[in-house]
Amino acid sequence: MKPSQIRAALETLLEVGQPAFLWGPPGVGKSQVVAQVAADHGLELADVRAVLLDPVDLRGIPRFTDAGDTVWCPPAFLPKTGHGILFLDELNAAPPLVQAACYQLILDRRLGEYELPRGWTVVAAGNRESDRAVAHRMPSALANRMVHLDVDPDLDDWLDWALANGIDARLRAFLQFRPKLLHAFDPTRNDKAFPSPRSWEFVSRIMAAGPSLSVLRGLVRGTVGEGAAAELLGFLDVHKSMPDPEAVLADPGNVPIPEDPAVIYAMCESVARKACDDSMPGLAVLASRLPVEFGVLLMRDAAAVEPSVVETEAFKGWACANSDVLV
Repeated sequence: MKPSQIRAALETLLEVGQPAFLWGPPGVGKSQVVAQVAADHGLELADVRAVLLDPVDLRGIPRFTDAGDTVWCPPAFLPKTGHGILFLDELNAAPPLVQAACYQLILDRRLGEYELPRGWTVVAAGNRESDRAVAHRMPSALANRMVHLDVDPDLDDWLDWALANGIDARLRAFLQFRPKLLHAFDPTRNDKAFPSPRSWEFVSRIMAAGPSLSVLRGLVRGTVGEGAAAELLGFLDVHKSMPDPEAVLADPGNVPIPEDPAVIYAMCESVARKACDDSMPGLAVLASRLPVEFGVLLMRDAAAVEPSVVETEAFKGWACANSDVLV
């Protein structure tokens, strides 16, 4: 399931209080999906890294009451009030005894004297055994207590997120040009760095810092691997030859259309960021001159930047003229 579908599924499970487990390769965005769902619904998020716990950590430590009885003091990281998501990240990387300690918490919402508040739902996540990440086989008794959801990377979902979170426009254009590099993880290889939604976010931060080309090359190589880094840096060189977006919009009917598809991708991305009701006539003229797939890309990105443009006469006219490819 792509991340947007995972979010919808988690929202349903939150309504019924059903625990869930998110499976997926490293860097695919499991933790971020859970955090976004919590933020969207105004819920607290208690992020517990199960792999860092000992079996006794969940139950807490004992103390004597005035009557001489022993009671357990639950740890501070377990919620006591309110509404939220108790997120047990990397649960299947935790030792089997820690997983066993989660049985009662997940199924009965209790752990000794501790009781999970009614407004809280348990969500766990972890890597698949096939990913060759640190993982212990989940006992069937624990697995049967949760709904299992597989998280798959999806370029359109990532691009929507990237646009909303300020990811470098050149990087968005590059991944539209090379979508298979959004997540290229091969568990049979021992690569220290590989492309993933998480590592591309790191690359965007690095690019924003403005390092020299030689430093940028080394940093990107160390973030997404040698092959992806070489392709990105080659794309950035091509990006430099792209027409200025202001110049394109100043004369959209006569500006030369680049021959290199990579440059057209980059041009569409940069020009779309200028989308507004006033610029839409120029964008529509440009889109009509581009190869049809690039015209659709330009107008789709423009609508994502400024949704109101779909109500303009220019957009409606372009959509009508291209209805055969939009169906």
